[in-house]
Amino acid sequence: MTYPTDIYALDFSSWKRSVVRRLFPGRRVVFVRRALEVPVGGTLVVWGMKPITGSVAPDVRLLRLEDGFLRSVGLGADLIRPISWVVDGRGLYYDATRPSDLEHLLSSREFEPELLQRAARLRSRIVSTGLTKYNLGSAQWKRPRAVERVILVPGQVESDASLTYGAPGIRTNIELLRAVRQANPNAYLIYKPHPDVLAGLRAGGAGEGEAPRWCDEQVTDVAMGDLLNAVDEVHVLTSLAGFEALLRGKAVTCYGLPFYSGWGLTTDKLPNTRRGRRLSLDELVAGALIEYPLYLSRSSDALITPEDALDELLAWRARAGGSTPWWREGFRMVLRRVVGVQ
Repeated sequence: MTYPTDIYALDFSSWKRSVVRRLFPGRRVVFVRRALEVPVGGTLVVWGMKPITGSVAPDVRLLRLEDGFLRSVGLGADLIRPISWVVDGRGLYYDATRPSDLEHLLSSREFEPELLQRAARLRSRIVSTGLTKYNLGSAQWKRPRAVERVILVPGQVESDASLTYGAPGIRTNIELLRAVRQANPNAYLIYKPHPDVLAGLRAGGAGEGEAPRWCDEQVTDVAMGDLLNAVDEVHVLTSLAGFEALLRGKAVTCYGLPFYSGWGLTTDKLPNTRRGRRLSLDELVAGALIEYPLYLSRSSDALITPEDALDELLAWRARAGGSTPWWREGFRMVLRRVVGVQ
């Protein structure tokens, strides 16, 4: 993707501004408070699915910025800066109402053998090292004996845009759990609430307290990578855990329309008529982890390769030791007061 000399960024918080500058090296980034400040034919960057209010000059090109899929050691709700980002000129990967740059790439790209070999190596390393989006959790989980089929149901933040734009049917965690239980009465169901909710930084879902009624076990402080290795299937709305399960060769059932559904790799409860192509797992990995995102080094603030990003994530996780530092809860109390729980 090529960019003009000037990039206009709308209403970004102060902690994200340095990141926006570094994601567009060699360009002048101008931060504005109103879309009307962008000149005719200019390029405007906004965060996520933030709506554009007020007047906009003609022919303004819109780019949307979001976290990527190999994110960090720690939560975004804790204001921990991601190592991966996406810049999308069509939509965003979690907006199933329209094609995104990722969907366009996956629909049309002819993946070269060298790229697929690179994707296979990247996938193998992610799986062998247990990397996931947030890389949290230190507790151990043991699969119960004499259980033939274990299904993981990961919870999501119900106010999240990925559900607003990617779950046109079932949209709550408790509805998902009920549907999975009704379809799989004899399976052993595990429910894992979203870590933002467990940290008290985002509100729990409607009726989520009833989860133990519909599952066999609820887990909290277990690393997602370890948990995925131990289960047989993962059933999701739009959770990235479904993609992480695919990387590990697990069966995935989607009740929403996440970016990784519709390509012949998942069991889909809802059709996506735009996605008719059948992809291999490494084609999906090549698109989602190599071609689509940007990776920004924590040490040099330069753009780096996904392989370099894995190196940094592994070093970061080793330093963190798998547990939340003692001072983090105090910081979360401040966040709850300043930002509130949404």
